[in-house]
Amino acid sequence: MKIEKFEDLQAWQFARELTQGIYKTTNRKEFSRDYGLRDQIQRAAVSIMANIAEGFDSQSNQTFVQYLNYALRSTTEVQSHLYVALDQAYISEESFKQLYQHSEKIKRTIIGLIRYLSENPRKRWNFQL
Repeated sequence: MKIEKFEDLQAWQFARELTQGIYKTTNRKEFSRDYGLRDQIQRAAVSIMANIAEGFDSQSNQTFVQYLNYALRSTTEVQSHLYVALDQAYISEESFKQLYQHSEKIKRTIIGLIRYLSENPRKRWNFQL
């Protein structure tokens, strides 16, 4: 697949799906009342998407990798917040597992993209994955 815009990146697509799942989950009655946790996990999920998109338009692979590392850390932040939500019984074990596994898929995809960009420092956005 030819990558021409950030929306073409599988990592961004997966992050968008996770963000939709996080918003759907946090808008449920029990979770929505915990404003701090709700806002924090939503911001972390949005940050994954935003950092992938922002990094895509950077001027070098090195800078893109830096933004991908931010996205990776935001994904880990979402995972940590999911544990809090589970421990507070805001989400079921099944919902936790589904969102956590999706976040793991994002991390694997981001790591693969980081590896590709690091191993091909001269290639730019017309790469094929």
